[in-house]
Amino acid sequence: MSHTPHELHEEFPELVDRMTEMKQSDAHFAKLADEYHELNRAVHRAETNVEPTDQFNEEEMRKKRAVLKDQIYRILTAA
Repeated sequence: MSHTPHELHEEFPELVDRMTEMKQSDAHFAKLADEYHELNRAVHRAETNVEPTDQFNEEEMRKKRAVLKDQIYRILTAA
């Protein structure tokens, strides 16, 4: 279990400019990034017991976060 936030700009530092551009020009990408951000915060709150949840829910949130991160990466590197 990691207590380190997995912010997109930390996960993909070489793609920060591209992310900024995509958030402004692509509504679908912006929605995915916002969804990732919200889910990432929920995972972090669960991991740090700010908002405790059961282990199954925490694992499911982590899996969904990983799927979103993969989708975001594919979009960022497709062009």
